Amino acid sequence: MADWERAFQELLAARGDALRAYGYLLTGEQAAAADLVQDALLRVFSRLRLGDDIAELESYVRRAMLNQYVDGRRRAGLWRAKRHLFVQPVAEEPDHGPADDIRHALATLSPRQRACVVLRYYEDLTVPQIAAQLDCAEGTVKRHLADARGKLAAQLAVPEENLT
Repeated sequence: MADWERAFQELLAARGDALRAYGYLLTGEQAAAADLVQDALLRVFSRLRLGDDIAELESYVRRAMLNQYVDGRRRAGLWRAKRHLFVQPVAEEPDHGPADDIRHALATLSPRQRACVVLRYYEDLTVPQIAAQLDCAEGTVKRHLADARGKLAAQLAVPEENLT
């Protein structure tokens, strides 16, 4: 067995569930999360010069997932602007509970806002760490977080100070 195969199996055994959960928080869908994890693993493990440190590999995979999510949402936005020219609109199913309300509220955020929210409140990263992850200024991260809290508070009908 090659070193990369052993590292791959160890990463999935130790952190596979955490990677899928991270993907789910970014995308809001189980299938999309699984695709995101798979694509990120493919990108990371296609480079054969990787080490076998699981924590380092996981950080590479998470970074690849974050980049793919933001890029994918950008492409999806371009498609949504033009899709009405090609297909009939599909009726959405009604929401049923608080978890659905939260999922729907998160879906209204921009990709960068949602990424900032996930990194801040799920990954528990600081603003400087988020700025480094997203390769942007700390002020930009603060603006995305403030805008996201405002949108989430309005969508969920809770005071904004209860969201922190």
